[in-house]
Amino acid sequence: MDQKIKAIFESNWKKFFGNSELPIIFYFSNELSGAQEAAIPKGRSCLICELSKVRNGESIAFNDASLACGGAKRYLGFSQGMRTNFEYFLSYGIPGKMEGERYIRIPEMVKEIQKKQVHLPHNKEYIIFKRWDKIETHDEPDVVIFFVTPDVLSGLFTLANFDQVAHDSSIAPFGAGCGSIVYYPWLEKDRESPRAVIGMFDPSARPFVGPNILTFAVPMVKFKKMIGYMEESFLITHTWDVLLKRINKVMMPKIVGKFLQ
Repeated sequence: MDQKIKAIFESNWKKFFGNSELPIIFYFSNELSGAQEAAIPKGRSCLICELSKVRNGESIAFNDASLACGGAKRYLGFSQGMRTNFEYFLSYGIPGKMEGERYIRIPEMVKEIQKKQVHLPHNKEYIIFKRWDKIETHDEPDVVIFFVTPDVLSGLFTLANFDQVAHDSSIAPFGAGCGSIVYYPWLEKDRESPRAVIGMFDPSARPFVGPNILTFAVPMVKFKKMIGYMEESFLITHTWDVLLKRINKVMMPKIVGKFLQ
């Protein structure tokens, strides 16, 4: 990645978003690319929980073996399989055998959703996650992921629409937490007009982030343009100064690295 672009963003991020958390990035690779291979998890594991380490500065490479969650394997493109009776798991379950998550009303609707879901078309061994300040010259990010409070989200959302006529420069598709930060934004990167993805609405993933945190994931091809617009956008106005003061007064949310009961 162009280190000049990296430095410009870091400077402007500090200038316009104060002490807000730096984003993380991901891309697919057949090499570890300076990241540490993720350990094979023991017991319960969620990618969102594991990414707390990346948010704290570790660079981690996940592969099929180190993703314990079947949903993550599918959303990250390492598997096309699905657990048996998944349509019941996502809906009302099977009495006496399986408790359902009740995220979709009936199993038949789940099947219809699955028919429309495409497999993430990559053929790499690893998915590499790094925090922005850890990006090196050889890294080529596909997507930039922010874990944000509402005020910071408002800034990113508005900046994403700065050069748009359409009103849907950002979308919020239904899906798992990992789907909102990897699957959907990765598919967006090849669109003629890539959109950002607002996410982390999945109740199953929310225990692994702070109570006031959502995500904003944007394809790198779009994000480079956003960086270029920062110093001519609303970010230089008094309107944003008011919010920036509040952003700087708010204590940085704690990065959650374990399941919250």
